[in-house]
Amino acid sequence: MSTKRPFRSKKDWWLPYREKIFFLVCLCLLFILSPQKQTQGVVIALSDFYPSEHTALPIPTPAPYPVNTKNTNIPESISAQAISIIDVASGVTMFQKNETTPMPPASTTKIMTALVALDLFNLSEIVTVPEATIEGQLMDLQAGERMTVENLLYGMLVYSGNDAAWALASHHPEGVGAFVALMNQKAKTLNLDQTSYSDPIGLDDPLQRMSSRDLARLSRYAMGNPVIAKMVAIPQITVSNADYTNFYDLKNVNQLLGKVPGVAGIKTGRTQEAGENLVTLVNRGGHQVIIVTLHCEDRFSDATKLIDWVFSNYQWVKYGT
Repeated sequence: MSTKRPFRSKKDWWLPYREKIFFLVCLCLLFILSPQKQTQGVVIALSDFYPSEHTALPIPTPAPYPVNTKNTNIPESISAQAISIIDVASGVTMFQKNETTPMPPASTTKIMTALVALDLFNLSEIVTVPEATIEGQLMDLQAGERMTVENLLYGMLVYSGNDAAWALASHHPEGVGAFVALMNQKAKTLNLDQTSYSDPIGLDDPLQRMSSRDLARLSRYAMGNPVIAKMVAIPQITVSNADYTNFYDLKNVNQLLGKVPGVAGIKTGRTQEAGENLVTLVNRGGHQVIIVTLHCEDRFSDATKLIDWVFSNYQWVKYGT
């Protein structure tokens, strides 16, 4: 015995799908009737599941970028063998010369030393100064005395104390070698392809190399750390050990601080092989520029001329103008 299906006219075709159709209609009504918010050209539909304060997605405004409006060459008297100049806000390269050539960084190495120390240690952490034979620029720390990480950073970044850098690296539980390994690891993380470290100080060594481009990129990254940005801009400071028995008057070795308007750091360096190195941060008219000069005959003169050249030739424009 066969069972016949009940007759259904064409106009009743929707009946088997009525539940799905009802769901889709409700979903459309929910989307249409839910509040909307206009956020810098992007319309974002909001619902009770996503409060407005969590769904406003502002589009970042690109930073103004520098344009050389005069196209004059840098002064011929500049002695630096490698130069990199970048705009901090936009990251635009403004000038470069031999920018990928690995060269001895000297004490500009201590920028990376500071970054790794801040990754590992608290500022208030106490370091016991190790017994070590270190030459060059020294705070004259005494073996066995105790000093905070913060004050050692001042000694390293303001006065460029080699013994301060060594004390910080020695504070790693596995010693200086492990600390330097972290410096090289961080260089890889930051894509510094022409960079290698063999110590935390910047002594002459075939394995201690940086290009001016890498150094400019590293410095731009380091200036995002408020501790480093503050310290490198200090002309002088007095710090003590943890027991307040020894006090150290630290004067910044960067001669441009307080003399050239807008200069706010960053780091000097000088060895027999490296010659004179300088990383300069200058802020004028609300625009920050980093200037790296390697293997100079007179680093401060070179940097001063380049600062004048940059702000005489470049103007900053907004995207779309």
